[in-house]
Amino acid sequence: MSILKQKIEELQNRKAKTMLGGGEKSIAKQKEMGKKTARERIDALLDKDSFLEYDLFIQHEAREFGMLGKEMPADGVIIGTGKINNNTVAVFAQDFTVAGGSLGFMHAKKITKIMDVALNNRIPLIGINDSGGARIQEGVGALAGYGEIFYRNTISSGVIPQLSVILGPCAGGAVYSPALTDFVFVVEGVSKMFITGPDVIKTVLGEEISQEDLGGARVHSEISGNAHFCAQTEEECFNQIRTLLDYIPQNNNKESIIKAEAKEPVAKTKIETIVPDDPKIPYDVRELIKSVTDGSDFFEVQAAFAPNIVIGYGRINGETIGFIANQPDALAGVLDCDSADKAARFIRFCDSFNIPLVTFEDLPGYLPGIEQEHMGVIRHGAKILYAYSEATVPRITVILRKAYGGGYIAMNSRHLQADFVFAWPLAEIAVMGAEGAANVIFRKDIAGAENPVEERSRKIQEYKDKFANPYVAAGKGFVDAVIEPCETRKYLIHALDICKNKKVERPCKKHGNPPF
Repeated sequence: MSILKQKIEELQNRKAKTMLGGGEKSIAKQKEMGKKTARERIDALLDKDSFLEYDLFIQHEAREFGMLGKEMPADGVIIGTGKINNNTVAVFAQDFTVAGGSLGFMHAKKITKIMDVALNNRIPLIGINDSGGARIQEGVGALAGYGEIFYRNTISSGVIPQLSVILGPCAGGAVYSPALTDFVFVVEGVSKMFITGPDVIKTVLGEEISQEDLGGARVHSEISGNAHFCAQTEEECFNQIRTLLDYIPQNNNKESIIKAEAKEPVAKTKIETIVPDDPKIPYDVRELIKSVTDGSDFFEVQAAFAPNIVIGYGRINGETIGFIANQPDALAGVLDCDSADKAARFIRFCDSFNIPLVTFEDLPGYLPGIEQEHMGVIRHGAKILYAYSEATVPRITVILRKAYGGGYIAMNSRHLQADFVFAWPLAEIAVMGAEGAANVIFRKDIAGAENPVEERSRKIQEYKDKFANPYVAAGKGFVDAVIEPCETRKYLIHALDICKNKKVERPCKKHGNPPF
């Protein structure tokens, strides 16, 4: 046997041993928990045979607490590049079969290396998190590793899409990297995220709670809003990732891929019948979005969190569009702390990656109440104002029914420099609803009338006649066109085409100071 053949055989043996990770027993344990191995996850996510791995033979450098000479294949994390939908991506996947996927200094160096590859080559970064947290035996080295990761998450923000996939535990300092990325994916019964676990909470506060109830997939999808997509299985999760990457561009210097064949909407419900005439009757605004998108396709983001606002992606004439819509089917579509946060971050992502925005407006304003005021609705509500005002991508608004008070301004009004504002004939643009306005403006007239009930009805109708229509705003140039519902897609296509070469100059500054 030649020396080269011997060396190749040695390489193959080394690779085979290292690629076993923690060994057969650890792999079997991983499977018992209903989880794929790190390598299986990469193979399932990426296009077939597209993945190339780097730093397979990295070794940890820990020496204390029994770590000297202890083998940790690949130091518990796999890094490399491959393709999804035939587009290049960078990936790291923590290997829970090796020391619980714990993060040490060299483990972190592998992650930061692939993060640098992603940023320098302007390709999306996908991190698959499955780790017990910092490697305690390495002390400050592990903490340094987290800091290096957080820094790169921040510097890469707005340059390349960053996706975090939580497929196991993600606790302590580890949770801040996903929080700094653009999209977080979780799986029911598998994903766990929290700063401090149930044991610490019990010790410090005397409260008992399970890992699932503290930081499971449902909690972060519905309550905290930390997760953007929730799946029942890992395979469903990977399908969600592939779908998302089909809508968004590779980096901030590219446009989303335009689909050559722009299909007409196939929604069964006619657009004229979706929105009830009575502004008090709710409806599902997602049906309206599907009535204008190509093929009636709509990929919703954060569907279970703050359902009073709907965000997500669809295509119009082949082009990816970010949709923001008040949801009358939940809390009448009001803006509150959570919905403002949800919309603002989505707007900023779309603006960072050149995705035009279409807003469907139908809301009675901001949610009133002591709880909201004490939660900081002023600060949270200002985020959506800031996000829309700062966005330089094409921005188009369609006012469907109610557009009252601060909510009218916040939902991409002409006053925030929307490119186009259209309104349906049902639109009511006013400081508040007719009933509330009549109670304020005509309080004395109503109180002094022989029949206050009849007088109040007359005054409500008087207010409606004057303001509960789109023509006053249109008369001042705040609405560009009052359109029939069936014309909505046509007007959107036309407006988006006009805005293709939009350029906006901003004052020279280091950066703004959003109401974080």
